Amino acid sequence: MRWQVLWLVVAGALATVALMLTFDATEIGMMPPRGTPSLWPARIVTDFGKDDYWLGTLAAILAVIGLVIPLLTRSSRVRLARYGWRAQYVFLALLVPVLMGVVIKWVVGRGRPFVGGKANAFNFAPFNGTEAYASLPSSHAITAGALAFAVAAIWPRARIAMAIYALLIMATRLVLLAHHPSDVVAGGLLGVIGAMIVRYWFAARRLGFTVRNNGEIASR
Repeated sequence: MRWQVLWLVVAGALATVALMLTFDATEIGMMPPRGTPSLWPARIVTDFGKDDYWLGTLAAILAVIGLVIPLLTRSSRVRLARYGWRAQYVFLALLVPVLMGVVIKWVVGRGRPFVGGKANAFNFAPFNGTEAYASLPSSHAITAGALAFAVAAIWPRARIAMAIYALLIMATRLVLLAHHPSDVVAGGLLGVIGAMIVRYWFAARRLGFTVRNNGEIASR
């Protein structure tokens, strides 16, 4: 786990810095102005990347499972408990990187595109704490990356669908001028890293995952 996380962090940091230096300002200058009427589909799609929507839904599912399990027979409780472990994993796989992102946003304090009046990729106000300076990393990208990894870890056949979902959410953040490209890349990688760490924690305790003889982690 340490090596996988390390190389992802290094690759993510290098990619983020490279985009800041070479592409961020150019890309946001190419996007349509905020409020363009034709962007309404992007505004709808981007809402599916809100972390509070997903966390609230998953918390409700866990609450229902907790209330229903005592009412079932033993065999039914075992089956439902399996879904409960999976729901807990997805919930924590999303919550952990989201909380990490909140701290990073506050510390870094990167201005969103055109905050200050121009396409400035190096507009930073560390510890600012305002929404205008909460661009890095993208929370929607964290959610998309974490969900894509977590769902694919449980249901491998959903990998392609979840990858498409994550890319669509990330694309909407750029089109809507909510983030720079480097914000989206950093957020997506942070989401994957957080979900990966939580999966290792669950697998080490045989909760919803099993560790095969070759060290590979698989859903139970």
